[in-house]
Amino acid sequence: MPPRGRPRSFDREEALARAMGLFWSRGYEGASMTDLTEVMGINAPSLYAAFGSKAGLFEQALELYQRNVGLEIWEALEALTAREGFANFLKETAVAYSQPDRPHGCLVVLGALHGERGSEPACALLKEQRLGNAVKMRNRLQRAIREGELPSSVDCDLVAEFYATVQHGMSITARDGASRETLMRTAQAAMAAWDSLIAGAG
Repeated sequence: MPPRGRPRSFDREEALARAMGLFWSRGYEGASMTDLTEVMGINAPSLYAAFGSKAGLFEQALELYQRNVGLEIWEALEALTAREGFANFLKETAVAYSQPDRPHGCLVVLGALHGERGSEPACALLKEQRLGNAVKMRNRLQRAIREGELPSSVDCDLVAEFYATVQHGMSITARDGASRETLMRTAQAAMAAWDSLIAGAG
């Protein structure tokens, strides 16, 4: 029996990847529906049928970003030691944010910051992602405490917030044109603070 309805005339995953790239480079507010349909190679009815809305498209584009670019970065945190994990995490951040064949910086950090009317769901979604990323770092530190690598006195919230803030700053400077070498130096400088943070100094 032939399938009911009109089959899709476009590659959904390819169209989603193109939308992700546009959101990444222009942000949620800067990517108009006209821009999106043009870059995706589909018309507006097809976009709405496949993704529901611009917000729905953005949510799926963000999921795609996390499965690809995000995975490159966050897997690095799972090194043998927490210190090595955070060092690798920042190095992978520098590499991921400075690839020559894709937008610089991070979609999660730069995707929607202004909270303009109509973009509130995207802003809330990205805020949730950023907070979740800080939780990943805190969980890694807590694991290191359980394993005896770090003392129980470590302020995991403070350390996680510090490195999350460093990563956010790297995203902005990458978008502003900072070289990979500059981002690597930032990563090294941030790791120079590790011992003081672990000791609770400052």
